[in-house]
Parts: sequence; structure tokens; C-alpha cells
Amino acid sequence: VISDEVGTKLETANLSHLGSAKRITISKDDTVVLDGMGTKEEIEERLSFIRASIENTTSEYEKEKLQERLAKLSGGVAVIKVGGANETEVNEIKDRITDALNATRAAADEGIVPGGGTALLYASQVLKDMKFDKFDQDVGVRIVERACKVPCQTIVRNAGGEGAVVVGELLKRGDTSIGFDAQEGKYVNMVEAGIIDPVKVVRTAFVDATRIASLMITTEAMIVDLPDDKPDTPSGGGGMGGMGGMGGMGGMF
Repeated sequence: VISDEVGTKLETANLSHLGSAKRITISKDDTVVLDGMGTKEEIEERLSFIRASIENTTSEYEKEKLQERLAKLSGGVAVIKVGGANETEVNEIKDRITDALNATRAAADEGIVPGGGTALLYASQVLKDMKFDKFDQDVGVRIVERACKVPCQTIVRNAGGEGAVVVGELLKRGDTSIGFDAQEGKYVNMVEAGIIDPVKVVRTAFVDATRIASLMITTEAMIVDLPDDKPDTPSGGGGMGGMGGMGGMGGMF
């Protein structure tokens, strides 16, 4: 490290102050170092120094930055190579991997809950017995209670099932660890089946939805696209109209 604290300056730095690595990737936001050549002893010594600095510092900002550095030094870097038959498939797989990585980071931050909409479904039962003197507040609670059931219903309905029936059965059982596996079409222990959601994702979705709903209520006006009632007219070659479905073949070029 080159700094005044250790008696070195950038002007007097030379190659002996630098380490080496197999690959370094630099972007406008990040620098990723792969396969560093430092020895375990040197890295451990540096980690011990950072831990001591974290304990001694009184600045929360500095402590946060030191903890980030500690995590990066003690953790590893993985390279995921994505392949596919064409560019569209590769981009789709890359997007899924990115989503999985973001979900994993969110889970590491705040933990997990059973997935499939069951966390919000069971949370809605806390609101069931809440009563308010003001009618408007009571209506608001009932709206939130119903809204918390919608994710589970929608997942089941998209899989071809009856959302209301499944929700009713889950609430009847009363076991918060049990949910509905839409892919297999059966009731399972969601965590054991690997169907989970990061708490951060569920919480953020709920908070954002609440804010948007509140904004819509207080705005008193909304702008939407007016649907076009004009019938679709075939463009030339009347007998070939049925070939419109061939538009999906565009990805083959």
C-alpha cells in the first residue's frame, strides 16, 4: 500500500511495491483481480491488519470500507462461462445467471423466507384481526390483506391451477412452512424443496407496491394509453394472412 502513513509516496513507487495477477479487468465502476500471486501468509497478515483497523477506527464510513476490503480479500472470485446455440439464447442464460447472483446477494444480506408467495400469504393473516375506528383505515387494511394473497394465487393460476382453492387450503392447514409447488402441482415444505425468496426482495416489492398505490390514491388522476378499437387490417396478399406467425422465425437469421 502506497500512502504517507507507511512512509511511501506515489512519486517514489517502483515495481517492488506492486504484486502480480493472472488477469485484471478494469471497468468504469470496478476492478476485478483474478488469480493473484500473493502468498497465503502475506494475505493472512494483511487480513489481520485490516481486522485490527476495523476495531480501532471510530468512523462508520471507514469501518464499512474496511469491511468491504476484508470481504474481497478473504473471499474468492468465480468466472462463469455461458454458452448457447445463438446470441439470443446466450443473453437469456446470462440474464438468468445475473438474476440468480442478485438474489443470492440479497439472501446473504437479510436471509430467506419460503417462496411461491407463501410468505406474504401467511403474513396477511396478521391483518385479519386488525380493526380501526375509522372506516378508511379499515378498508386500507382489507386491501393490503387481499393484495398479500395475490402473488400465490397468480403463481398457481399461471401454472393452470385454481389460485383461490390453493390459497384456501394453505390457510386451512396453517403450517407456515408448507406451500404449493406449482411445477409439480403438490403441497411441499418450501424450504426443503428449495423454493425460497430473499427477504430483501419480498420486502422491497411490498414497500414499493405500497408507495405506488399510495401515490395513485393521492394523485387523483392517472394517464393511460387509450386502446385502439380499430380492427387489424391485413397488409397485402389476403390469402397469405395466415403466414403472420412466421414472424417468430426472425431469430434464425
